Amino acid sequence: MLKRGCSNAILRQRALRTYRPVAANSKSMSRSERLLDLVQILRRHRRPVSGHTLADEMGISIRTLYRDIATLQGQGAPIEGEAGLGYVLKPGFMLPPLMFTDEEIEAIVLGSRWVAKQPDKRLAAAAADALAKIAAVLPDDLREDLDATTLLVGPRAENTETVDLGVVRQAIRDERKLGFLYRDAEGAASGRMVWPFALAFFDKVRVMVAWCEMRQDFRHFRADRMSDLTATDMRYPRRRQAMLKEWRATLYAPGQNSTKNASG
Repeated sequence: MLKRGCSNAILRQRALRTYRPVAANSKSMSRSERLLDLVQILRRHRRPVSGHTLADEMGISIRTLYRDIATLQGQGAPIEGEAGLGYVLKPGFMLPPLMFTDEEIEAIVLGSRWVAKQPDKRLAAAAADALAKIAAVLPDDLREDLDATTLLVGPRAENTETVDLGVVRQAIRDERKLGFLYRDAEGAASGRMVWPFALAFFDKVRVMVAWCEMRQDFRHFRADRMSDLTATDMRYPRRRQAMLKEWRATLYAPGQNSTKNASG
């Protein structure tokens, strides 16, 4: 059982050595396991979540939930809120989720292997590096499970893209305009200046989603039809999350022309 004076370091070490996720309402769950599950649930919520919602998800009483919240706060977890208002875990709490089920390990490995085969070389290298970092800090038994995973990713289609997708991703992060030459399905070329806010990865092609200044609308640009990509220092006038939300709404708006197939 965790004691109030237990440090975050001890909590992390216990998590690495002993934690194996089980059902939240299992009678065999120790209090330390329950506290770690509570931290993980709070991680998933970006906005305050009520105590009753947390208690229902954990399968515990509201009184137990309040005691667990108080215990975590006593150990230094930056949980803000109070009964009746809800609770939120402030970003940056360094309790790494290094306790994985078999299926979570398979998902991590399969996803990393898929990204490692993408034509975005920097993203592929980052996937391999991230998997190595995870493996380096896992307990021995989980590291063996990671190495022994037999889920494989098939060969990808031949890459015909000539632009550096890393430049596109950087522009999205920095909310900067991109210029490039784009050829449509008939081969007609036109210069574009766009506000990129998303990048979609398909098996055979990558597609940038952006607001096009020439079309004055959302457009989808296939990376294999782009050339002469130029990064700029010009910040576009809207936040990417706002544009992403608006673009998603146009995909399913009833009675409106969907931008789903609006390419270029």
